Order: sequence, then structure tokens, then C-alpha cells
Amino acid sequence: MTRFAPLALFVLLAAPSWCLALSTDRDKPMMIEADRVALDDSTGISVYTGHVKVTQGTLMLTGDRMTVYNKGDDIQKVLMEGNPATYQQRPDGKEHDVHAKSKRMEYYTHPERIILLQQAEVDQAGDVLRSERIVYDVVKDKVDAGTDEPNHRVIITLQPKPKKDSKDSKDSEAAPAP
Repeated sequence: MTRFAPLALFVLLAAPSWCLALSTDRDKPMMIEADRVALDDSTGISVYTGHVKVTQGTLMLTGDRMTVYNKGDDIQKVLMEGNPATYQQRPDGKEHDVHAKSKRMEYYTHPERIILLQQAEVDQAGDVLRSERIVYDVVKDKVDAGTDEPNHRVIITLQPKPKKDSKDSKDSEAAPAP
């Protein structure tokens, strides 16, 4: 599993049962707040604008505009736009939330993938992935970052792992030489 696999947690917005996040989140009610909502059953498009905030358990998404595309009862695509749009959620068994931000977050169900575009950044306990484009293939558990544009580099910052102190190494260092 990649270090940035929790990007898949964004899936919770579209379908709580597909979530790989804190397992109790999917059992919580989802609240969507916005200044304005336009729901059109004939087209299957819902548009939420102005200070959009989605919460469900530890999940929190924010943005300026969220558009949800449905076909029947199935969600096809979710777009969250903002300056930036943000995502935060606590994965199972982790002490820290995953944070992501970009100007545009896209979630597609077929094939299932998440795309962060424009000033994209994913932060997982200090390990940070930055790029103009980050794509997470949920099914294959793969991350693809970067563009073909000049000067659009991928930047990854990995924090050092804490050193494990063992009693044996401390004892041998403290023992006086004969």
C-alpha cells in the first residue's frame, strides 16, 4: 500500500460504504452545508455553492463549489472546487488525520479514481506530496503525480522515522570499559 493511499478516503463523500477511512465514519450522519443549493433530478446534477462544508464523523471537506453528478441512484462524479478545496479525515489505526488541498478535487466512480488538480498537496503525518496533478487509482492502490508542463515538478517530503531505543544498546554504551 502506498504512503499516500489514504487519498482514497475522499471516496467517502460519494459513497460511505466504499470508504477506507475510520470505519465508524460511515455509520455517522453526513451533513452538507452551503450558502446555496440547486438540485435537478431531471439532469441528476446537484450544485452546492458558497462556503461548502461536508462532514461525516472525522471527514471534513470544504470548498467554494461542489457539483455531484448522478445517474439514477448512482453517483458518477463529484467535483469540489475552492481556493483551495480541502479534505481532512482520520484513517483507522492512525494517530494523525490525512489532510489534502487543491483548487479542484475530482472523484470518479468508473474507473474509481480521485484526482487533485492545481496546487495539489497531500499531508500524512508530516509526509507531504505536492504536485499540480495527483491521481489516485482506488482499485489498483496507485498514485500517479506530475504533469508534462515545464516547471511543474513533483515534490515529496518524507519525515525521518523515530529512532527506536533498545535497552541493550543503552546498556552497552553505559558500561565502563575494562
